[in-house]
Parts: sequence; structure tokens; C-alpha cells
Amino acid sequence: MSRRHRADKREINPDPKFGDLVVSKFMNNLMHAGKKSVAETIVYSAFDRIQAKAKQDPVQVFHQALDNVAPAIEVRSRRVGGATYQVPVEVRAERRQALAIRWLIQAARGRNENTMVDRLSGELLDAASNRGTAVKKREDTHRMAEANRAFSHYRW
Repeated sequence: MSRRHRADKREINPDPKFGDLVVSKFMNNLMHAGKKSVAETIVYSAFDRIQAKAKQDPVQVFHQALDNVAPAIEVRSRRVGGATYQVPVEVRAERRQALAIRWLIQAARGRNENTMVDRLSGELLDAASNRGTAVKKREDTHRMAEANRAFSHYRW
């Protein structure tokens, strides 16, 4: 990794069906071994299933799920005089979104429905209604930050 400057952010195209950048990022994160068409099929099928179950706009449900999973605060390790402290810091908007996407996919993969479409649609519906594994992960992160609030003066 170069120490000279930060890597440039790549331009990302919106997804073909809804024209949404965040859905496109989600698909890219879900994708395995460069199989974008497979990831696309999974996401769109999950959205169809959400449409059928919740009778709501699936993109709106998706964004609601992301907002419910995104952490506002997290802990970062900070070494001060031989001791390592877990210092609570606010999460940048870009990282919030990345963490929410990652946690949703991880939680969906951990579910025990038969197909990835079922898992993903179930997790998105759960996250949209503030329950499920991904939301629990956010709660744990917030709880950890709250517990280490005493070290917040080590923030940099």
C-alpha cells in the first residue's frame, strides 16, 4: 500500500433497475468471484419478495434497513503509554454506510433459510423493523462505545 497519498475513490454506476447508487454498492459487496449477474439476480429477487411480503416499495424498505443498521459511534483502539484503550469515536457517513452494508450481508449469510434470496429478504425486512442480527450488531457496537465513554478524552 502506498504511503504517498490516499487511493482515489472509484466512480460507481447506479444499478440498472432502480438507478440507485447504494443498491449498486450493496450488489458489489454481495458479489462473489466477480459474478455480478448472480448478485444482481439475488438482490432483485429479494426485492420482489419484499414487495410481495411487505406491500411496500422495496428500495424504501432497503434504505430503512440500512438506516437502522448503520452505527453512529464505534470504538477504536488507541495506544497511550503502554496501555491500549478502546476509545469511542463518531463514524463518518461513508464508513457508516459501508459497515451497514457489510453487516446486513453477513447477517443474511448467517441465517438458515434455504436460498440467499430468502435470507436476504428476511434480513432486510427484519432490519427495516428494527430487529435481526444486523441490528443487534449495531446495538452491541453502541453498547461497547457507551461502556468506554470514560476514555473519550483520548480521542484524536
